[in-house]
Amino acid sequence: MSLPILTAVTDAVVEAGLVSAFDRQDLGVTVVRRCVDLPDLLAAATTGAARAALLSADLRRLDRDALARLGHAGVAVVGLTAPGDEAAERRLRQLGVAAVISTDATAADVAAAVVEAARALAARPVVGPVAIGPHGYSQPFPGYGTLAPAGPAQEAPAEAEAPPAGTGHVIAVWGPTGAPGRTTIALALAAELADLGAPTLLVDADSYGGSIGQLVGLLEEAPGLAAAARAANQGTLDVPRLAVLCRDLGGGLRVLPGISRPSRWPELRPSPLTNVIDLARRLASFVVVDCGFCLEADEELSYDTAAPRRNGATHAVLAAADTVLAVSSAEPVSLVRFVRAYADLRELVPGVTPLVVVNRLRASVAGGDPRREVARAIARHTGTQPVALVPYDLVALDAAQAAGQLLREAAPASPARAAIRELAAQFVGRPGRPGRGGRARRARGTRHLAAGR
Repeated sequence: MSLPILTAVTDAVVEAGLVSAFDRQDLGVTVVRRCVDLPDLLAAATTGAARAALLSADLRRLDRDALARLGHAGVAVVGLTAPGDEAAERRLRQLGVAAVISTDATAADVAAAVVEAARALAARPVVGPVAIGPHGYSQPFPGYGTLAPAGPAQEAPAEAEAPPAGTGHVIAVWGPTGAPGRTTIALALAAELADLGAPTLLVDADSYGGSIGQLVGLLEEAPGLAAAARAANQGTLDVPRLAVLCRDLGGGLRVLPGISRPSRWPELRPSPLTNVIDLARRLASFVVVDCGFCLEADEELSYDTAAPRRNGATHAVLAAADTVLAVSSAEPVSLVRFVRAYADLRELVPGVTPLVVVNRLRASVAGGDPRREVARAIARHTGTQPVALVPYDLVALDAAQAAGQLLREAAPASPARAAIRELAAQFVGRPGRPGRGGRARRARGTRHLAAGR
């Protein structure tokens, strides 16, 4: 059975030649629509009439977000570039197009590349609506799996292959509504990881208005994450450029500030943000991401087309994270909110057991032994023990915020800092005693943490 495809090729001569060859020869593909531009291509993809698209690298307004929408519609993408145009090929690969072929290739090679791309997309697991990336909603197309595999002509040369995935460990810090201290934990944890000798990048991905820049004394509106996401969406972001957008706080700690105004949330789109996190893995040993509190995905219920997703940034971070820290405050109301939201979090990340961190622990809200009482309550209602119980040191935290300093600088002897440092030490596998950071080593303790051990 022939594979239905779409074309959006800017060179009319090349497109006409390919369409004609596909019609004359039995190459396993059939062009069901020749699209004039990107909006026409996206509209045709949503109809479900095709399983692959052949498009030019210079197609106007082509970006990562558009490619993600094609992937969500179950349409695999093959890029066409002019012979020897390495810049165009590099941009397509940075956008996430795995299959790129030159316009001087034969029609048979182009058809084989399209079939292979569609087969690869269909072979990926179908994920839920909250998953981010170019592989959502794909369904196998009956019949094309029996076609001959693509030949070596469509394979990318070694020097043009996408860079290998980074080895940095991504820690998403999440907490429910009610300000349980998620940002405080993320900032302090990143600082302690860096102090223990592990190069760390702290990313502010809160789509409801980040505050990490202010907490570390960056009062001006730095480009930060919004600029990185824009570059990723255009296929121009790489590790050196990401490093330039980060603010170096010294001691192995870098910060990628977030949006300062909540109205800018459309700049944090899921697909580009996923690419930013992938590149961040290559920039630091640990990537700590402060994400938004809301897990709802109402847009998918309210619209029958691709709609802006304010919480898509949070979903993207949680999907990309190796470890998820779920933060709750110790107050009774906060604990009830946390227990309810924790169930939603487990459904959103079924393959990960979130690690619970209880913040603002004090005897006045728990009575008796607050550590025992709160830990017992968390275990009873969530089935897991907290990995950290952080005392409420209001004086030290206020001093750090007022000075725009890290907690380790404003109050080195704070009991809150000691508790967070112990948590950081479990990730890097080193003793958590304050002092100069040594050389970090990636220990198996991180895996034990992720497994809830």
